[in-house]
Amino acid sequence: MTSTKHNGLVDDHLFVIIGGTGDLTRRKLLPALYHLSEQGHLADRCRLLAVARTGDFDDDRYRLWAREALAAADVRIDEAASASCCDRLHFHRLGQGNSADYQALAARIAAIETEHHLPGNRLLNLAIPPGAFPSTIAGLAQAGLTESPGWTRIVVEKPFGSDLASARRLNRLIHQHFDESQTYRIDHYLGKDTVQNLLSFRFSNAIFESLWNRDRVESIQITMAEDIGIEGRGPFYDRVGALRDIVQNHLVQLLCVTAMELPPALEAAFVRDEKAKVLRSIPPLDPENIVFGQYAGGSANGETFSAYLEEDGIPPDSLTETFVAIRLHIDNWRWQGVPFYLRTGKRLPTRATYIVVNFRCPVLTCFEPFTCDIQCNRMVITLQPDEGFDLHFNVKAPRQPFRLERERLRFRYKDAFGDLPDAYETLLLDIMRGEQTFFVRADEVELAWRIFDPLLADPPHVHAYPAATWGPDAANSLLAQGAWYDQPRRT
Repeated sequence: MTSTKHNGLVDDHLFVIIGGTGDLTRRKLLPALYHLSEQGHLADRCRLLAVARTGDFDDDRYRLWAREALAAADVRIDEAASASCCDRLHFHRLGQGNSADYQALAARIAAIETEHHLPGNRLLNLAIPPGAFPSTIAGLAQAGLTESPGWTRIVVEKPFGSDLASARRLNRLIHQHFDESQTYRIDHYLGKDTVQNLLSFRFSNAIFESLWNRDRVESIQITMAEDIGIEGRGPFYDRVGALRDIVQNHLVQLLCVTAMELPPALEAAFVRDEKAKVLRSIPPLDPENIVFGQYAGGSANGETFSAYLEEDGIPPDSLTETFVAIRLHIDNWRWQGVPFYLRTGKRLPTRATYIVVNFRCPVLTCFEPFTCDIQCNRMVITLQPDEGFDLHFNVKAPRQPFRLERERLRFRYKDAFGDLPDAYETLLLDIMRGEQTFFVRADEVELAWRIFDPLLADPPHVHAYPAATWGPDAANSLLAQGAWYDQPRRT
């Protein structure tokens, strides 16, 4: 097996998408690859081979399909860039996926590499359901495609297992044919510039890093809110639920980046070591600090929403959670005694992902004679949409009587830098360069499942909450003081 090392450049390679006609390829991978090509990040000889079991395509028909997919994804197409990008595309029909089919795939890959003088560098992206991983990896290995004259890298999309046991099986399966330096587990939240900037924000600004500890922070809230329901994914979502779909991966990764210690250098091994330390420092969850919810019917702004149990494909007695709120602690020197609150849900009032750092209030105050409230300082880090930072602080309002009001300093990425790249652009470019910093390591996956496995075995009571609200009332009881920070509904 070949190890990889980041050299800052994109080598000539063949990008193989297993699942080349699927929804992920159409919505995310092709637009990201088009933008990378348009921006000049791809070497002239880089090629893409889309592989699917079905589809009446040859290279030309697949290129037409890809252009239609880009248009459907609202990609602004430059004709010259589009022609250059489409010329890179090839299609191969895998058929039933038996041994002969994978041998034919190996022959097609060899032919493309020979025709375009490629050095044998291969990137294998498994854009397929997790249930197809074992047979696909076995087929690739049997055909000799897990080894190559150059480097080989495998890309695995979440979910990484459905519990601790399945995550361990998946890791063992991958490691039979690829070492960890070749393995890229994508959690697309780690590709967002706003998430990656958390490290820069903390560790390059002494004014904030000096406050980022138990002495100055009262609590931290991390919320990922969705205003949509299950959007036609009933049978899939009912098997998964919010804990598996969001908490165990996206929210845990945000927690790690928020809470981790300063790494010796911004290198993959060091950053992922510090994230793993955070997960190892989380003690077993107290059942009293967990609230599950499921949206009922409701209405807002003249719109009426169905209950989860009324959605297509949902059993009428389903207890699958669409909302999770958790209070946990990190037992280390920096965060001892500071509660972290994680929250996610569907059919909430707005779509937003944000981190709220609530700082401690002053120990003593000289303002009591004026009977005015002092509100604690707060930092709100908005990861999507309207990405940016808001620092809330107290100021004296003009004139009499003496009164304090909370105001904010505001920064928005769009104002400073314009539109941000899609997370997949960032992540795919990192994979091509052999940069693993913002990908999930095997031990991180298993450590995260260790935390939440007990909830899968013995799930808590599921509370109903009206659609277009911020979840069940029981979630408010988790907070030791204060309240959840709820971003206003977007209009």
